[in-house]
Amino acid sequence: MLEKHPNRKKDKYNPYTLTITEGHYYLSFKDGRGKQQSIEIDEMLYQTFDRFELEDISHLNRVSRHIEHSELTDETLNDRAFYKAERIEDIVSESIEYEQLHRAVSELPEVQRRRLKLYFFGELTYEQIAKMEGCKYQAVQCSIKAALKAIKKFMK
Repeated sequence: MLEKHPNRKKDKYNPYTLTITEGHYYLSFKDGRGKQQSIEIDEMLYQTFDRFELEDISHLNRVSRHIEHSELTDETLNDRAFYKAERIEDIVSESIEYEQLHRAVSELPEVQRRRLKLYFFGELTYEQIAKMEGCKYQAVQCSIKAALKAIKKFMK
């Protein structure tokens, strides 16, 4: 008497089928040549496969319910897969802007340049910079504001 495992939704990549026949547990699958194979397994292994199958179904249901299903075309897959090369005009323009920015920063007074770098690149707060330099918070704040104003003026 063949007691087939409950009919469940299965992942298309699930290669096996579980069955129970007269108290014996079987795992069936197709081998590398496409020939159907069936092997007897013990109850504990059967239960392990059964639990895995239930977890797999649970995962499929979560994906089905909660993950966005968008239409995947060659174009959308291509957009997701490949880094889009920048246009040469954009690269040149960006390069010129960086060069101007570096020139503007290099023309700042040494104190403003140092504080600006500590604030933006060292990720320090005004208080931390003031403590490091032994000055007041307001002095650092005014110095960085003046540096930014000078850079904006230079970039125009």
